[in-house]
Amino acid sequence: MATGLLALLDDVSALVKVSAASLDDVPTQVAKTTGKVSGIVIDDTAVTPKYVVGLNPSRELSIIYRIAKKSLINKLIFLSPAALLLGFFAPWAITPILMMGGAYLCYEGYEKVHSMFSKHHDEDAGHGPSGDAEVITPAELEKTRVSSAVRTDLILSAEIVAITYATVAEKVLLTQIAVMLAVAVFITIAVYGFVGLIVKADDIGLHMAKETQHPQVRKFGRGIVTFMPHFLKILGYVGTAAMLWVGAEIIAHGIPFTSHALDDLQHSLAHLPALAWFVKATACGLAGLALGAVIDKLVKLIRKAF
Repeated sequence: MATGLLALLDDVSALVKVSAASLDDVPTQVAKTTGKVSGIVIDDTAVTPKYVVGLNPSRELSIIYRIAKKSLINKLIFLSPAALLLGFFAPWAITPILMMGGAYLCYEGYEKVHSMFSKHHDEDAGHGPSGDAEVITPAELEKTRVSSAVRTDLILSAEIVAITYATVAEKVLLTQIAVMLAVAVFITIAVYGFVGLIVKADDIGLHMAKETQHPQVRKFGRGIVTFMPHFLKILGYVGTAAMLWVGAEIIAHGIPFTSHALDDLQHSLAHLPALAWFVKATACGLAGLALGAVIDKLVKLIRKAF
């Protein structure tokens, strides 16, 4: 009896030690994963501010909070458990799902590029908006923006979760769960905290520019107010480029030939890391734009057929 109890205590002690060792490995795995998903994080951060541009400034933080909350729920409740289940029962399905998400990013990125040039073309030709344009209320516009942002974030979050799982796939289940939860919470807070700072920067600038502030503070505040519209515009372009780059790179890594080609390209420029990154990102961006155009044509053909 006593021997059996001692053996049980030994087993419990061993289990606790293994669990502690696994948890000690979590910060390292979180840091490693965060580095791997940095491109997607940049994409998410650059894309989101445009969804609140043009809306009531008093609603900006509320809208960002709604998007962030849904993003975190998607990561914690749906995507992370789905990744764990797929990794256990059907690991072969993860890559095709990622590639479909990448194709969607390419398609949406192409749509944004196309709309930019279409708008410029209409302005140059002297064509204004039609008089029978659909009227939409601010509440409906806000709902549409939030839905669009959540849809795009869902794709990006799925890529983040899948890459996180791939990083810890060989670890014990406890480590997998802890790392995936930690990455989901950390990245969501970091991305949407920074997005909130970006969209409220002009309000911060206005506060700094008040007459009660020190002259240097007022000058800096006016500089922020003047700079932010240009910054948001540039950020929109960066977000679109990142969608094309990230989407195409995800697809490329799912195809052995293109994956090897990207690796060879990076290795050939290993002595110039910045140039290697730029060349790879540019190649992926152009490929993503081309793929997005093809998908757009297919979507239009399917719509006409049905």
